[in-house]
Amino acid sequence: MPVDTAASNPVVVIDNGTGFTKMGYAGNTQPQFIIPTAISVNMNASDKCIADLDFYIGDEAIGRSYGDYQLSFPIRHGLIQSWDNMEKFWEQCLFKYLKCEPEDHYIMLTEPPLNTPENREYTAEIMFETFNCSGLYIAVQAVLALAASWSSQRSQRLKLSGTMTGTVVDSGDGVTHIIPVVDGYILASSIKHIPLAGRDITNFILHHLKERESNIPPEDALMIAQKIKEQHSYVASDIAKEFNKYDKNPQKYLEKYTGIRKQTNTEYSIDVFYERFLGPELFFNPDIFSSDFTTPLPTLVDRVIQSCPIDTRRKLYSNIVLSGGSTMFKHFGRRLERDVDNLVATRLQKSFERAGGKGEPPKKIDVNVISHPMQRYAVWFGGSMLAGLEGFHSQCKTKKEYDEKGPGICRHSPIFSGITM
Repeated sequence: MPVDTAASNPVVVIDNGTGFTKMGYAGNTQPQFIIPTAISVNMNASDKCIADLDFYIGDEAIGRSYGDYQLSFPIRHGLIQSWDNMEKFWEQCLFKYLKCEPEDHYIMLTEPPLNTPENREYTAEIMFETFNCSGLYIAVQAVLALAASWSSQRSQRLKLSGTMTGTVVDSGDGVTHIIPVVDGYILASSIKHIPLAGRDITNFILHHLKERESNIPPEDALMIAQKIKEQHSYVASDIAKEFNKYDKNPQKYLEKYTGIRKQTNTEYSIDVFYERFLGPELFFNPDIFSSDFTTPLPTLVDRVIQSCPIDTRRKLYSNIVLSGGSTMFKHFGRRLERDVDNLVATRLQKSFERAGGKGEPPKKIDVNVISHPMQRYAVWFGGSMLAGLEGFHSQCKTKKEYDEKGPGICRHSPIFSGITM
C-alpha cells in the first residue's frame, strides 16, 4: 500500500474573505500572512502568456492600481465572482507567499454558509487540475469559528467542545451575520444579517470627528477614524449613563490622537470624546446611524434562535460565539450577553403570567456569549485547529478520488464527526 507522504506535511489553511485573505499552515495560532483579497492584472499586454503572468495580489495589487493594471476584488459578499482572477490569486498565495508545492500538501479552504455546490465544484477543479493538490477540504466558516471557540476556558467548562452546536455572530468589515449551527450543520433558513459592520462604524466616527475637529487632514481622515475605532472605542453598558459620566468629568475620559500630516510633515492632535462609545453603539442602537435598519443585534440574535427547532434552542443560547474583528470591542460580549439574557427572561416571565402564574415557573435558559483570544481570526484559527487533529486527512477528498469520480465529490464536505479532540 503506497504511503501518503503529503499527509505527513502540515495542512495549508487559506481563509478567503471579501476584504482580506488569511493563510498559513495548520498547527499555528495565527496566520502567516494577511493580505487584501485584491488583484491587479495587466489588461494591455500584447502576449497572452505574458498577461497571464503579469499580475499582483494583496497590497502590491492596490499599489499598482493604475496605468495598464486593472484592480479588481474577486470575492463579493463572500462569494467568488471571477474564477480566472481567483485562480491567479490562489497561485500566488501558494507559490509566492506560502512557498509550497500543492502536490505535497492537503489544502483546507473556507466558504460562506450559503455557498452553492457549483462553486465547490469549480474550486475542486482548480485545486486538483491546476495545482494538483493531494487532498482538499472545503469548510464552512461558521463551523470553523465554533471550533476556534474551543480555545476558550469558559467553553471548555461548559463542555461544549464536542457538540459543534452554537450561534455564530460573525462581524467583519462589510456585514454582520448571525448563523445557527447544530451538530456541525448550518440551519440556512434561520441565518440573518445586519447591514452594519466595521466600515459603518469607521464612517460614523469620522462623521462625528469632522463636526467637531477642524484640523483633520483630508487625505488621512479615513485612516484616522479607523485607528481611533481600534485603539479607543469600547461598548458602554448604558449610553445615557455614559453621556452623563463624560459631561460631569470630561477631562477624565478625553483621549488624544496625534499623528504626522504627510503633505506638510507637521504634527496634529485630535480630541476623542463621545466617539469612544458611540461608534460600537451602532450594534445595539442602530437607529442613531440609520433609519433603514433599526433592529438591535441582541434582538436579531434572539430571533434567529427562536426560529430554530425548539429542541436546539437551549444549546444555541448557551454557546453564542463571537467571530471577526468588529466583535473585538471591549465589553462587546458582556453587553450582548446581558441584552439577550434580558430578552429571554422577559419572554419566559410573560409566558408564565399568561398561563395564570400557576405551577412551577419555567426553567431558566442560560445565555452565554463566548469571547476568546482568537476571535479576530477565528475562522482561520478554527481551520488550523481542525486540520491538525488526528483523523482530519480521512475527511478530505483526495486527488485519486477526484480522478475517479470527478468534481462532484466536493459538492458536500463531511462533518468532523469522526475527529476527536
